Amino acid sequence: MRNATGWAAHRQGGPLEPWDFTRRDLLGDDVAVRVEYCGVCATDISAVNHGSEFPVVPGHEMVGEITATGDAVTRFRVGDKVAVGNIIDSCGVCPPCLAGRENWCLRYPTLTYGSTDPKDGLTTRGGYSSEYVLPERFTYHLPQGLDPAAAAPLMCAGITTYVPLKRWGAGPGRTVGIVGMGGLGHLALKIAHHMGAEVVQFTRTAGKAGEARALGADDVVLSTDEKEMAAQTGRFDLILDTVGAAHSLEPYMAALAMDGTLCVVGIPPGDLTVSPLSLIVGAKTLAGAGSGGTAETREMLDFCAEHGIAADVEVMRPDQVNEALDRLARNDVRYRFVLDMAAGGGGRSTGKSTDENTYGRTNENTDKATG
Repeated sequence: MRNATGWAAHRQGGPLEPWDFTRRDLLGDDVAVRVEYCGVCATDISAVNHGSEFPVVPGHEMVGEITATGDAVTRFRVGDKVAVGNIIDSCGVCPPCLAGRENWCLRYPTLTYGSTDPKDGLTTRGGYSSEYVLPERFTYHLPQGLDPAAAAPLMCAGITTYVPLKRWGAGPGRTVGIVGMGGLGHLALKIAHHMGAEVVQFTRTAGKAGEARALGADDVVLSTDEKEMAAQTGRFDLILDTVGAAHSLEPYMAALAMDGTLCVVGIPPGDLTVSPLSLIVGAKTLAGAGSGGTAETREMLDFCAEHGIAADVEVMRPDQVNEALDRLARNDVRYRFVLDMAAGGGGRSTGKSTDENTYGRTNENTDKATG
């Protein structure tokens, strides 16, 4: 077994504390990754506050370096910079897996943390740690030119928004709305903009218009203004809803054009409801999406590298993880926290803007209802 150190919650709702644990020795197709950066996702908060299996080591947005390879590994060598996301294995033989969409594996994919790994029977431990061991098939070369800290959130927030934007045709001649301007939404803005679509940001806060335009929005709509929302009727080919708080879908269904799609990627509490007529009139579609398979993830990383897309992040030390989780729960982040797993000093802000080779954003309170 391989020794690792990490940050773990030992009880539901408890703080994350340093913890020593073990990972398996490398199998033939495994690689060992020294974790350099790990993003902080809302899923991590849910695992700590509502999970049932403890201890839990969260974290599923990793960038690091290969330190060892199994005998059968052909795609990587020691020293390669790589990225790892929220899926680290699948059955490999069901129709979704054979199609390269392993996130919908019929056996259910092995998640980066909180799963039972069928290869060794161990509970998977996440990226808030010194090292990760996984099959090479679910490990991705980090393209040159991407800042490693700002690239880490691409492995969750980036792929989660890229897949539906690509599937439902965000491109030239299409009008795309983004609901929510948080960790998911700000990347959706950047990606849709560089796909060539007309991109519109829905926000509850008028003061965010300038920031939304800087991220790639061509227009901004105040979702709390009934007249402004009514003026959007029939405008959108696709609306991507990234919000994780309870809200009504009906205004966004009304904003869809004929044959338009409202795709939900945020996970608000409770059930989502829409009127049947909202779907029938205009032959509209209500859809969902989540994460992506290996082929889609490689494509997403290449697309982001080509267009200089990365998350706007605030980088913190590992011993600030509880602060990061608390602030994320209060939506006090612009737009994603990333842990520098090797840091000994203070945190920093980074994250390239959409079209400028500059870093950093000021942290302000983010309205929860906008994602």
